[in-house]
Amino acid sequence: MTRSDRNPASFSIEYIQVGDVLLPNLTLETVPYANGKWSRLRKIHLETHRKGLYSCLLLSGKLPAHLDDVQRSAEQRLETIIAQMTKDAGVDEELKAANQMEWVRSMNSIRAQAEEIILRELIYEEDAV
Repeated sequence: MTRSDRNPASFSIEYIQVGDVLLPNLTLETVPYANGKWSRLRKIHLETHRKGLYSCLLLSGKLPAHLDDVQRSAEQRLETIIAQMTKDAGVDEELKAANQMEWVRSMNSIRAQAEEIILRELIYEEDAV
């Protein structure tokens, strides 16, 4: 059943009869989004610590776009930070050829530091210290 007598012509709501009551047939569009590490962490953070913002983004349909943006930004920022930190620390191909274990240790440390920066700046939106 469609009721368009009270709504503008371009907008109509479909109703479903459940018993004696007409309920609006409302559905949210399922829009796929990048389901990467950073977007999942951001979604979990919003659900648990920023419930108002999460509800607002979800109900307005902007959540997938927001999570895509966070995922892309985090990946780009991670690459930039790792490149800068490896240059500053002198971790290069010469070190990799001379001492592989030291290179692996250094790269793991740099990656962990870069991921912490991403978590604070983009996922939890804390000010950098």
